[in-house]
Amino acid sequence: MNHQKVEKNINLMAILIVIVISIGGLVEIVPLMASSSVMEPYEGIKPYPAVQLAGRDIYVREGCYNCHSQQIRPFRSETERYGPYSVAGEFVYDRPFQFGSKRTGPDLARVGKRYSDEWHRIHLLKPQDLVPDSNMPSYPWLATTMLDGELMERKLRTLKMLGDPYTDADIEGAAAAVEGVTEMDALIAYLQNLGTARSAR
Repeated sequence: MNHQKVEKNINLMAILIVIVISIGGLVEIVPLMASSSVMEPYEGIKPYPAVQLAGRDIYVREGCYNCHSQQIRPFRSETERYGPYSVAGEFVYDRPFQFGSKRTGPDLARVGKRYSDEWHRIHLLKPQDLVPDSNMPSYPWLATTMLDGELMERKLRTLKMLGDPYTDADIEGAAAAVEGVTEMDALIAYLQNLGTARSAR
């Protein structure tokens, strides 16, 4: 086919682009859908409890994934620094997954239990107190904003409809679980859980 003809005909170019993207998507996505390692949770991986789920939603809302990845590649330079490389079964309950692609800050896939809750609290309030050269912004409003129990019940109910194995007791207890919990507490709980199931092996 004449290259100039394609470049000058926008409709033809659009059709060809859609065809190429569709083929590429099928080649990438269909094998993953058939792979049990992608669909089944890694040993020890469970759906997030209400407080951690709220923390994950805050992580997404505040755009933490813009500067922190959560995917350790299978390279020696990465595994020596961060821990075991990431596998698909770790992310089966993440919607959307938080792989990220940029590391302005360090990868957080295995950050759970590396630092104390107080360290995280100080770091979220004023990162430069702990890492003087950090360009991370502070998040003081998280310390005063409380979680919404009714919202968490609705989220767990929705995730159960999507296939996450939450029980009725989990859903009914969600409001009580987040009562009196700040957004900062929830975000810290989420961070403290990251990678603990895999790094413990």
